[in-house]
Amino acid sequence: MKAVVIEEFGPPDRAALRDLPEPRPGPGELLIDVAFAPVNYVDSLVFAGRYQFLPERPFTPGKGPVGTVRAVGEGVEGFAAGDRVLGMAEHGGYAEQALVPAVHSYVLPEKVSLEDAAAMSLAYDTAWVTLVERGRLKAGETVLVLGATGAVGSAALQLARARGARTIAAVSSMARADAVRAAGADAVVDLSAPDLRDSLRAQVHALTDGRGADVVVDPLGGEVFDAALRCVAWRGRLVVVGFAAGRIPEVRVNYLMLKNIEVSGVQVSDYRKRMPDLMRECFAEVFALAAEGRIRPGERTCYPLDSFAQALNDVVARTARGRALLQP
Repeated sequence: MKAVVIEEFGPPDRAALRDLPEPRPGPGELLIDVAFAPVNYVDSLVFAGRYQFLPERPFTPGKGPVGTVRAVGEGVEGFAAGDRVLGMAEHGGYAEQALVPAVHSYVLPEKVSLEDAAAMSLAYDTAWVTLVERGRLKAGETVLVLGATGAVGSAALQLARARGARTIAAVSSMARADAVRAAGADAVVDLSAPDLRDSLRAQVHALTDGRGADVVVDPLGGEVFDAALRCVAWRGRLVVVGFAAGRIPEVRVNYLMLKNIEVSGVQVSDYRKRMPDLMRECFAEVFALAAEGRIRPGERTCYPLDSFAQALNDVVARTARGRALLQP
């Protein structure tokens, strides 16, 4: 089989496409023929050696591939050859075949395509945990989604709306307003407005009768986090998902006390390891909503496996149209 192999950390083009023996599933594993592998921003950290969970080199990167079960390892129940599955593996997806842990794999409903499942992988589960478990979102509350044009942001808009929340999307340019409205935003605020620290709060307060947002989803960090913290309603929750803007922000905790607000974070891979039952609940809801047509993973761009470096560079540069997927 062909697979992308990282032998030394560095830019994506330092990795290479290799011919490797077909893997065999061990106890608790599934071997899948990969149909699509999502390309995520976090993959750039893996290639660079800056991600917190890294296997021994050489290894094949790629989280959350989808495909068809080819073989079932010892002790695995509930799966059979031919099943279409999403396998939430930490690595191995950038390949024609991949080993995925059965405990973190999910059979797809008939109405959910492999391509749609790949577009949802690592985005909708992150958004679900952010909103439901960390954000404790309730119907009727207001959600402010930063980075709303990204994969997690778009997923958060759709899931929040499906759960009965009012959604506000924050965009870096109002030229993107129509796109986030199509994804589920009830209102849009402009991150490019002058004096972001005050202008973001003014925009959010104008849309919420001065209350602010009950839940804020932040995959950006940096100065956007600083401004968004001032938009949180009394007893509101801001959930940190990442730092795509670059700077890791700091918080003056007296501000949290004075406003009775909280800041938390999501590392969704820990939930898979520590709370697998919760993640099954997560994917059951996500797939049910997708099968009903209430969420749509939206636009995506497919790349052949040998274009993995281009795909990842497009994701980092934010030039990929929708989700970037490798198609072995």
